[in-house]
Amino acid sequence: MKRITLLFFLLSNVLLAQVPEGKQVISSLYIYDLQSGESTLILKEERHFEAPNWSPDGRFLLINSAGKLEKIGLDGKNLGTLITGEIQKANNDHGYAFDGKTLFISSGKPDVRGGSYIYKVEAEGGIPELITELSPSYWHGVSPDGKDVVYCAQRNNNFDVYKISTNGGEEIRLTSESGLDDGPEYSPDGKFIYFNSYRSGMMQIWRMKPDGSDPEQMTFDNHSNWFAHISPNNKVATIITYIEDQKESHPFGRQVKLRLLDLETKAVTDLTEEFYGGQGTINVPSWNPEGTKFAYVRYALKDI
Repeated sequence: MKRITLLFFLLSNVLLAQVPEGKQVISSLYIYDLQSGESTLILKEERHFEAPNWSPDGRFLLINSAGKLEKIGLDGKNLGTLITGEIQKANNDHGYAFDGKTLFISSGKPDVRGGSYIYKVEAEGGIPELITELSPSYWHGVSPDGKDVVYCAQRNNNFDVYKISTNGGEEIRLTSESGLDDGPEYSPDGKFIYFNSYRSGMMQIWRMKPDGSDPEQMTFDNHSNWFAHISPNNKVATIITYIEDQKESHPFGRQVKLRLLDLETKAVTDLTEEFYGGQGTINVPSWNPEGTKFAYVRYALKDI
């Protein structure tokens, strides 16, 4: 959500800056079944929502819309807004701890114009606790033991991967290459942090050890590849692929497809056909607990 949308997030928490004038967003929430290879539409509404997480108990999906978090049943029924206290500017970087007890949310502060900070709150909602003092900070992953979160942050005019204790404190910089490093996510076994990086001159998926050492490239094609979400079986990851090179940007409203990355062989296979999506489609982990399905969002535009 970085470079192209940073100015936008300083102004609001919806993608109006990227929606053509005179158009309204239509959002469609899908569940993809890995066994059947089919996507099932469960919710379609004339509003903008983003970034589904699958709840740890497998019963619902969590999306963000207009700065708040909503629970959506697997049948598409709206189950209400999650109570998160002062967090009313949530963006599309949020997700659960591996044990399912804690939810991490990136959000602006109620009394600060713009910015993004990382908070934690009990999974069922409650009073949020601030983790990061510096902004912008965009959550993307948590360690399997629940001790650290990893995130993308802009410091000194460059976006890099950082980690910090889930109790706050001093942040640790894990990447230092020029260009954007984004989307860090721990593997379920804790051995790697997967992320996307522009260090090769094309946005590709990489991984490194939890201390930032031994970076290894995982994808090598001529597409812009973002956001590796690791399956609970630790064998494959979903990625979102822009058909046309987007440089260091992850914009809304482009032709994309979802693909499956084999974490051992590095083979990549298509899961979906091309569709209209991008920012908001699958920013965050969205696998079901069994690792057999995942959720994502497609978009369309209509005249106002």
